[in-house]
Amino acid sequence: MRLVFDANLSPRLINLLSDLFPGSTHVFDFGKTPATDDLIWAFARRDGAVIVTKDSDFYHKSVTFGPPPQVIWIRAGNSSTGVIAEILRSSVAEIAKFESEVETGLLILDPKR
Repeated sequence: MRLVFDANLSPRLINLLSDLFPGSTHVFDFGKTPATDDLIWAFARRDGAVIVTKDSDFYHKSVTFGPPPQVIWIRAGNSSTGVIAEILRSSVAEIAKFESEVETGLLILDPKR
């Protein structure tokens, strides 16, 4: 499974999670700074990637337009990159199940639940 990390997440996540999510990318790799939400949405849709974000913009797009692409919304506030990586690592089974449910557009990961 390929992930596309939104601008509100560190590009370091690509290397920290490469064993679980090979081929993932960060929006900074798109060459346009900042990449628009529409560009990110189109890229993920075309390439079959899952968008990972910490803000509500893609939540709203997911609810409005549905999949593809699928969106993982991490509701962890101002957490460190290490904490975000751990949230994703500890949720790998849930993420794999989510990706297999192609009609499901949104997965909310909230470590406070």
